[in-house]
Amino acid sequence: MTNCVIDCILSRSSTKYYDPATTLSDDQIRELVRIGTSAPTSFHLQNWRFIAVRSPEAKARLRPIAWNQPATTEAAVTFIVCGQLVETSVIPARLAPLVEAGIMTPEMVPEWEIPARDLYMAYPQRRRDEAIRTATFGAAAIIYAARSMGMGSTPMIGFDFDAVHREFGLAEDEVPVMLLSIGPERPGNWAQKPRLPVSDVLELV
Repeated sequence: MTNCVIDCILSRSSTKYYDPATTLSDDQIRELVRIGTSAPTSFHLQNWRFIAVRSPEAKARLRPIAWNQPATTEAAVTFIVCGQLVETSVIPARLAPLVEAGIMTPEMVPEWEIPARDLYMAYPQRRRDEAIRTATFGAAAIIYAARSMGMGSTPMIGFDFDAVHREFGLAEDEVPVMLLSIGPERPGNWAQKPRLPVSDVLELV
């Protein structure tokens, strides 16, 4: 059975060679982020932000603090994917559109906010872990959206975290989780590499 979503996932590989002559419009970049932010987040926190490094000047600032990786300047755009430390006081505002749309009742809001506060706010590591999880879900959605549009992607953790934080003005509560380059490819990229057998990674109980 053919399934375009599954085919997209199974055909994806990390891109090494981009077409440096191509660009993405601001609307194309916005669409990638719109799709990315449809990914799941805990308690609907949506604790992420995406910085689209797409001008030659911004790319030149990023490359030296990203281990000089060519994708940062050759790809059409490189997102600095940021996770925000969990702050549960924003939950009423995040849930307000759901209440307005009749998806949930006003009485349900504290039923979400109170357990979220108990789960996260006294635990700094949990707040940071959730920032990384949220940003990673969003990045994954962008990766597969880009693939479905015929573009390659390269997620990267090879960069100077402090320098990226400083150079691109991240807020104190923001964690630069990864860089994610996106753009049309040029020839020479590998197909998806073989993976471990399912029997090696799956336990049925």
